[in-house]
Parts: sequence; structure tokens; C-alpha cells
Amino acid sequence: MPDQEKADIRLALARLRQEHEDYDAAINAMTITGCDALRIQRMKKKKLGIKDKMTSLEDQIVPDIIA
Repeated sequence: MPDQEKADIRLALARLRQEHEDYDAAINAMTITGCDALRIQRMKKKKLGIKDKMTSLEDQIVPDIIA
């Protein structure tokens, strides 16, 4: 994989990590304030989708080596 492509993936991964942290903070704040449970559940689902994207990008960077 070319270095530029790896750099692009790492940048996208960093953005997703930040977005994941933002969702985590928002969910915690919503839980503390007693927000609607359905809204919290939707936020958690979006957060999980971001985590899946992060895992996919990490798999592209790290080669799959069978020992």
C-alpha cells in the first residue's frame, strides 16, 4: 500500500476516533440529564457504526499475518 494511501487512512481514522469520543461524551451527558431513552439508543447505534468503520480502517493499515 502506498504511503499516501496509508496517511489518508490514518487521517480518516483520527477523525473517526474524535467523532467516536464526541458521541461518547454526548451520550454520557444525555444519560446524566435524563434525556429520552430512544434518543440515547440512536446515538449509541451511531457510535457503534463509527466503531465498525474504525475497525475496518485499522484492518486496512495492519497487514493480516498468519503466524
